[in-house]
Amino acid sequence: MTEFITEHWLDIFTTLLGLLYIWLEYRAHIALWLVSIIMPALDIWLYWSHGLYGDAGMAAYYTLAGIYGYAMWRYGTALKSLLARGKRMGDAPKNALPITHMPARRYAPVAVAFVAAWAATYWILVKFTNSTVPLLDSFTNALSFIGLWALAKKYIEQWLFWIAVDVVCCYLYVVKGIPFKAGLYGLYVAIAVAGYFKWNRMMKEQTVRA
Repeated sequence: MTEFITEHWLDIFTTLLGLLYIWLEYRAHIALWLVSIIMPALDIWLYWSHGLYGDAGMAAYYTLAGIYGYAMWRYGTALKSLLARGKRMGDAPKNALPITHMPARRYAPVAVAFVAAWAATYWILVKFTNSTVPLLDSFTNALSFIGLWALAKKYIEQWLFWIAVDVVCCYLYVVKGIPFKAGLYGLYVAIAVAGYFKWNRMMKEQTVRA
């Protein structure tokens, strides 16, 4: 048992952080971004050591994106008001960024960005690594870029992107022998579905309050 825990300690620890992250995301709590800085920083080594080079690169991106996401959630509305009205930050409203639908005009650019990121990541994995799963590894990376961007914008559709990512990641981690992460991403699928409906209720409630 001790040997098993020693071998999989990083998998176990990051899985626990992942459970905390998805609970905070489900509640739309800003602290999720703090976890999203720590967890992927540890995931870089976990994924790299198992040959998931695309996921390792994505984890590095997540670490940096966590800072952006926190800033958007904490100051997004204030920054928009600052730019629109030319006010000083100290005079800007401090309202949190609301949950909204992704505008229809963004779908085409998002689709193009996804395909471009998928193709570029696939080429990098095939050209410069010995990855045995370049197609799926690059798919989850490309769609994760989109999902994280949508999460930072607080678009409810971010949950739909993550459902697709989580299903594929669960399969990849089973194949690559990362059992706890595989179980975590299986749970992520169910929570992402529940999260979509919770955010939808929250969005309607904030509309009524407005």
